[in-house]
Amino acid sequence: MFRTFCILALVAAQAQAFMAAKSARATRATMKMEAVPCGINGFGRIGRLVARTMIKNPETNLLCINTGAAANYMAYQMKYDSVHGRYDGTIEVDGDKLIIDGQTVETTHTRVPSEIGWEKFGVDYLCESTGVFLTGESAQAHIDGGVKKVIFSAPAKDDSQTIVMGVNQEEYDGSEDFVSCASCTTNGLAPLVKIINDEFGIAEGLMTTVHAMTATQMVVDGS
Repeated sequence: MFRTFCILALVAAQAQAFMAAKSARATRATMKMEAVPCGINGFGRIGRLVARTMIKNPETNLLCINTGAAANYMAYQMKYDSVHGRYDGTIEVDGDKLIIDGQTVETTHTRVPSEIGWEKFGVDYLCESTGVFLTGESAQAHIDGGVKKVIFSAPAKDDSQTIVMGVNQEEYDGSEDFVSCASCTTNGLAPLVKIINDEFGIAEGLMTTVHAMTATQMVVDGS
């Protein structure tokens, strides 16, 4: 009798867990349907971290990534990260599509923005993280391809508006098609400087950046 009761309890617990997981997936899918439709151009360091964030955030729906790498290699790059560790989720490949945490993400592979065609994937907001198209003129092809807004992941090379969260995000009124989120140094420094300047004022300042090596910022003995 007791054994039968235990078996029934286990079955009930498993059924409850299954239904809870199913409900969670359905809720997540519903939220994703209502989320902001996004895309990423460039799947390097920044692009991969943006992808991780978009997938985990119920307010964003990652629909398409454009990069030069094939889908298999994209999956490998996103799954294993020597700095941020292994991706906390599932990544599979279905032909030329990525299946991340059960969500299908289309991929395209071109270096020419006008050839991507974001509209057919339903992308409205784009993270431009190639580091190449950093002016409104050079990124206009994204808008022409169906995107509503483009966010540069690096400092713009023209007079496009620059927004640093925690500093001046209230200045964005939605009228600009191209917005830069500044540099990593600016994002690290500006929020702290704002606090001091707002409270006490700053006459002048000097700062030192400890920065990782990049393709354009080499170490002293780099070749």
